[in-house]
Amino acid sequence: MARNKLAGTTKGNGKTALYYQNNPEARAKKDAYNKDYNSKNVKKRTVLSKLRRQAIKKGIVKRYDGKDISHRADGSTFAEDQSKNRGNGSRTAGDRAARGRKNLFKAKKNKK
Repeated sequence: MARNKLAGTTKGNGKTALYYQNNPEARAKKDAYNKDYNSKNVKKRTVLSKLRRQAIKKGIVKRYDGKDISHRADGSTFAEDQSKNRGNGSRTAGDRAARGRKNLFKAKKNKK
């Protein structure tokens, strides 16, 4: 697929884009924050990828077996099905908050 030749050649016209175009100090502060914030996910993925490669060498998991390296609440890691490692509601407070109240609706619907 060819690269988009127009990428980066025009400036945005939205309120936020115009604000950052006119306020370079604010733009620098935003870029510094984004650089720090985005590096955290890269570090986490790098660590988990390395752990998975080590687990493959040890024979704990196999390639294309549908397993992820998952974190426990105490910070340790283990192999878990990919489908189960998508915001499970019991492991950490962040997971519970992210899941919201969707299961409550199902419970009310089933009572009727």
